[in-house]
Amino acid sequence: MITLTKEDGPADLDGVTHLSIGVSWDPTAGASGGVMGRLRRKTGTDLDLIAIAMHDGDPVRLAGIDSLDPIGNGSLLHSGDNQTGHGDGDDETVTVEFSKIPPHITSIVFVAAAYKKGSSFQKARNISFKVYDATGGSPQQVADIWPSMLTTDNGCAVAKAVRSGGTWKLEVINVTGKIKQGDQLALMRFAASK
Repeated sequence: MITLTKEDGPADLDGVTHLSIGVSWDPTAGASGGVMGRLRRKTGTDLDLIAIAMHDGDPVRLAGIDSLDPIGNGSLLHSGDNQTGHGDGDDETVTVEFSKIPPHITSIVFVAAAYKKGSSFQKARNISFKVYDATGGSPQQVADIWPSMLTTDNGCAVAKAVRSGGTWKLEVINVTGKIKQGDQLALMRFAASK
C-alpha cells in the first residue's frame, strides 16, 4: 500500500491496478440564518470532480460533468454528479483501471471545481479529497487532502497520475486557481498547466 503527501513528491504505483479519487463536502448557509439559511443548506452547492486524460500535455478526454466513461472501456469512470453535497462519504469519485488506459494517454489530472454558475467553494464546508488504492476491490485510503478554506478560487488541482514507462506515478498537487465557470476550455487549460 502507498501513502501520499504533497511533500513526498510522486509515489510509485507499482502493484496498484485500480485507483480512486473522491471529493466530499457539506452544504452551508454561509452567514444566512432563518428561512434563507435553511433553504441554502437544503439546496446545497454543486462542486464537480473532473479527471482530464492528457496526451503529452494536451487534454484529450474528460471524465465528469456530462461524461461518465469518456474512454469507453471502463478505464476512467466517474460516479455521477452530486449537485448538493448531501449524504455521507464521498459525493463524487473517479476510478482508474491502469491496465485499460490506452497507451497514448500519458497523464491524468484530477480537478475539483465549482464549475457550474452559481456554485462556489465558499458555499461549501469541510471540502476534502481522498485517494484510495482500490486494487482487489476493497478501497483503502492512502491520502486525505484538505484545501484551504480561505481561498476565493473555484478550482483545485488535486492530484496527477503520470505514466512512467510501463508503470504509473501519482503526485498530490493541491493547488487552487480561478476557472471561468461553465467554460470547458478554461477547465482544460487549468489542468494542462499542472
